[in-house]
Amino acid sequence: MTPTISRRHLILAAPVLMTGLGGCAATGGVAASSEGSEAALLQRAKAYWALIRSNDRVGAWAYEELSKDPSATLEAYLKRGGIAFDAVEVRGVKSIEGDRAILNVWARYSLPLLRVRRQESTVEDEWRKIGGVWHHVQRRSSFFPTPE
Repeated sequence: MTPTISRRHLILAAPVLMTGLGGCAATGGVAASSEGSEAALLQRAKAYWALIRSNDRVGAWAYEELSKDPSATLEAYLKRGGIAFDAVEVRGVKSIEGDRAILNVWARYSLPLLRVRRQESTVEDEWRKIGGVWHHVQRRSSFFPTPE
C-alpha cells in the first residue's frame, strides 16, 4: 500500500527538505590539513548541489550519506523530492569538527505541487566524512517516519 501525501504534508515538509542545503566558501585561518579537507568538502558540495539543481537525483545519490546505508535504496531516495531548485549557491563552511561539517547554502526554489514559486532561503547543510569522502546528510522529518 502506497502512503498518500497530502498538500498539508508537503507544506510541513518544505522547511525540513530545505534543511538539506549546504555552503561552499572557504574560511580563512585554517590549518593546512583542514584546508585540504575543506577544499574537498566544497568541491563535493558544489558538485552535489549542481546535480540537485539540474534535477539529476540519480547522479546526486552517490553524494548522499544514505547511499552508504545497505538498507537504503535509490528507489526510495528518488521518491523524496517535491522541490524544484531555480538557483543554489554554496555560501560557506560554517564549521568542520572531525568527520562532521555544516555548510551555509542559499537557494531559490519552488514547490510545484503546491503552486508555491520563487521562495528563497539560506539553510545549514550537514555533511559527513565516510571513508575519507564527504557525503551529504539527508535529514529526516519526524512528521514522516521512514517506511519499514
